[in-house]
Amino acid sequence: MSGTDLVISELFGPTFQGEGPSIGRLASFMRLSGCPLSCQWCDTPWTWQWGAFDKNAEQHAMAAADVVAWARVQRAGLLVITGGEPLVQARQLAGLVPDLIAACGEVEIETSGIIAPPESLAGSGARYNVSPKLANSGIPEHRRIRGSALRAFAGSGTARFKFVAQSPSDLDEIARLQDTYGLEQVWVMPEATSSGKVVTRMRQLADAVISRGWNLSPRLHVLLWEDTRGR
Repeated sequence: MSGTDLVISELFGPTFQGEGPSIGRLASFMRLSGCPLSCQWCDTPWTWQWGAFDKNAEQHAMAAADVVAWARVQRAGLLVITGGEPLVQARQLAGLVPDLIAACGEVEIETSGIIAPPESLAGSGARYNVSPKLANSGIPEHRRIRGSALRAFAGSGTARFKFVAQSPSDLDEIARLQDTYGLEQVWVMPEATSSGKVVTRMRQLADAVISRGWNLSPRLHVLLWEDTRGR
């Protein structure tokens, strides 16, 4: 493995972006392996939970040139880089994102917001979908909320913020984070891995989200394919 290789969990698509501001868009996904958090409702535990999953089977190194070649043959105009926590591999991504944009059109990076966007990525053309974790993740606040990183994303001009909510009571925490760190363009998304639960929680959240002037995102891939991996 070289210093420019990415540690990949999976590549898949074309499918639809199922969450946040680009929901419904045709997209391909590059899921990177590894995450320093451990959300109790995590829906991609195979990217980090090595007590339950075989690390050697669930991740592999891939050269940057091979990643670009894969992206070039995708039929989607959007590539979503997700995880895990993709900014753990920010150094490798910095030199790769411009080539990925040239290969497929647009790149979005989905991140938990605990690692500040490095300067090397600032002018790359990538957008950020930042999903700070709430108390419902089961993680202490000092581990899941990094103020300096959130302020950097908020000031980048390329970030939107998506929060995973289980009930309307979570919205007060979102409002506090928005006010504290100057977060604009807020999306709220239900925590759910079944279509029935997505709909139920969206109905519970909808009026309260409207009253706060925020956006509501379903989980389109779950509505379509339930909790099927690689969709």
